[in-house]
Amino acid sequence: MGDLTGRTALVTGAARGIGQATAIRLAADGALVVVHYGTDKDGAAATVDRIERDGGTAFAVQAQLGVDGDVETLFAGVESGLGGRRLDILVNNAAARPAGPMGVTTRTEFDHLFAVNVRAPYFVIERALPLLRDGGRIITVSSVATRMANTAQTSFAMTKGAVETMTMTLANELGVQGITVNAVAPGATRTATNGAVFEAPGLAGFITGSTALDRLGGADDVADVIAFLASDAARWITGQVIDASGGLFLGPRV
Repeated sequence: MGDLTGRTALVTGAARGIGQATAIRLAADGALVVVHYGTDKDGAAATVDRIERDGGTAFAVQAQLGVDGDVETLFAGVESGLGGRRLDILVNNAAARPAGPMGVTTRTEFDHLFAVNVRAPYFVIERALPLLRDGGRIITVSSVATRMANTAQTSFAMTKGAVETMTMTLANELGVQGITVNAVAPGATRTATNGAVFEAPGLAGFITGSTALDRLGGADDVADVIAFLASDAARWITGQVIDASGGLFLGPRV
């Protein structure tokens, strides 16, 4: 898609799923990729190994997001690994999963969701800006949960609504530097780690039947959209939320 040779990228939550697929895709396009992980050291190592086997370059950095000192820990590793090089692409992918509906989600779970899904990407961006080149890319993974009413995901959807607002306001602020700021909103996405979820009786069929493109999404489907936004081809797109759900719940299919 895009030639990212000579560029650098940080992908948070890149040990599995969409983050892993994104790291592999950006590396395939030529970027040196910083593979962030929270606890899945083996998954991060597998991401780096896959990139290197494919002829790319990457290194892993560990930092538990949503806790005190998280951004400092992350960027100590990032800056050490980059060795004085600037950052070109930041992908905020790491996120805490939905905790449940109102009445079930505890205050602790609610605070954790906002710490990981809102506070962490906000301050990761703030810390990354001195490293980010003019003309850089900031991409945050949101969710279609912001445009549909799912009572099981109220608090989760609130966090994603927050980062979508952040995307718009930062795009307006950083545009004078040629930095684009966008979000990608996946829908139901089958990955190697969540495949069992879709084995629940009738679930995959229900989602497929509610999706315009008539199938479940995969991590590569979303990674390709992120890679496009990271490329020069997307230089005139900023402040946008790109739906990457295959048309989930667009309306009745009759």
